[in-house]
Amino acid sequence: MSEQNQKGWVIIFGAGVPDGLGGALARRFAKEGHPIFVTGRTEDKIKQIAAEVEALGGTAAYKTADVTNEADVKAAFDAVESKGSLATVLYNAGNNAMIPFLELTPAQFEDFWRVCTYGAFLVGQETLRRLVPKGEGSLFFTGASGSLRGKAQFAHFASAKAGLRNLAQSMAREFGPQGIHIGHIIVDGVISGDRIKSRLPQYLEALGDEGSLAPDAIADAFWALQIQQRTAWSHEIDVRPFKETW
Repeated sequence: MSEQNQKGWVIIFGAGVPDGLGGALARRFAKEGHPIFVTGRTEDKIKQIAAEVEALGGTAAYKTADVTNEADVKAAFDAVESKGSLATVLYNAGNNAMIPFLELTPAQFEDFWRVCTYGAFLVGQETLRRLVPKGEGSLFFTGASGSLRGKAQFAHFASAKAGLRNLAQSMAREFGPQGIHIGHIIVDGVISGDRIKSRLPQYLEALGDEGSLAPDAIADAFWALQIQQRTAWSHEIDVRPFKETW
């Protein structure tokens, strides 16, 4: 990108909590001079992330949005562009749970697909409508090991994440030649954020020292993708702890 599109705004969809990947992405891109726009379904959480960015000397704003709601997605983009130029969109929305296949309900299956895949379609389409006329910008999606393989009792998650991966590939092949850097970052392993710390502390402890992914380290990988030169773009990278079995 040309000087990171003059340090334009970065939107994070599915920002989550400050201690998670969304918060780490906000801090990392803000550190490089980008103003940050944080979205999510829970106002208190995204407000905390925005406040954290501002406490570090950055510029931030926030707005509640459901990625599966077309009007919410469009409103988030409109809010950003009322403040300045859009440079980058990070799609970090997703959910996960182990559910035996015969216990999986149609509603659960659809919910995973809507958040992981359909929401990515809505955000991707709105992103490209706004970036393509500029001929530059970036759009990165958070993937998972389920993007590549379906583990037992994760049919709902794996099918949704595989759909996201193929969606990202298709968009990259169509819009990369038009100057838009589209990336898919596979996060292979457990992220050591608030969610896992509160829900499964024993599991996190069993992984041992450096056995889980640090959110800030993943954010560094996103930034490395962001600053690649156009003559050597990556579309997909994977990150995992050094001791992760794969």
